[in-house]
Amino acid sequence: MYGIDQYYIIFVLPALLLSIFAQFKVKSTFNKYSRVRNTRGMTGADIARLILERNGLSDVRIEGIAGELTDHYDPRTKVVRLSQSVYGSSSVAAIGVAAHETGHAIQHSEQYGPLVLRSTLVPVANIGSSLGFPLAIAGLFLGWPLLVNLGIIFFSLAVAFYLITLPVEFNASRRAIRTIEDTGVLNYDEIDPAKKVLSAAAMTYVAAAAVAIGNLLRLILLTRRRND
Repeated sequence: MYGIDQYYIIFVLPALLLSIFAQFKVKSTFNKYSRVRNTRGMTGADIARLILERNGLSDVRIEGIAGELTDHYDPRTKVVRLSQSVYGSSSVAAIGVAAHETGHAIQHSEQYGPLVLRSTLVPVANIGSSLGFPLAIAGLFLGWPLLVNLGIIFFSLAVAFYLITLPVEFNASRRAIRTIEDTGVLNYDEIDPAKKVLSAAAMTYVAAAAVAIGNLLRLILLTRRRND
């Protein structure tokens, strides 16, 4: 038990604390700049449609979705879904988030490499995140090395998914800021708040990757400790 607690404290707990901070940061930053309206009065849905049309993506739809910060792009149906606080809002925060999600639609249309790889990893990553750790722990208790190794392999694929998500999200944010600047949707003073919203959102993906890596290291060290 000492070993388990030791590895958890060293590798997992700091990442979990970072994750909690990242969630707080993105919500507080979004709430702060959701009260700042852009001077052109464009809504999140407006900027999403503008960006899609400028990139020849007339076949991509824009829909509202319930919840807060539930915005995402669905490549299967080619739909940009914007949350209630983004779709009809003219805040600089909404503009930044909407532009980011359309960035994913552009990535999809261009077959952006990391996005293609991430989509390929989705099925095995889902299995790895749900079964990898339990399989490895069960293997440790049962003394079955094959089961332990299988669990580590599965969980490693889940970690790979989190890692490949980072360049996908960072690239979408860079595309968003570049498009906002090119279109002049936000003036100079409004671009910086939009960047802060996107930076805070990016931190959540970094934290998620850190938690996954921490759990993988913990699992590997537990295995070695058991074998010593």
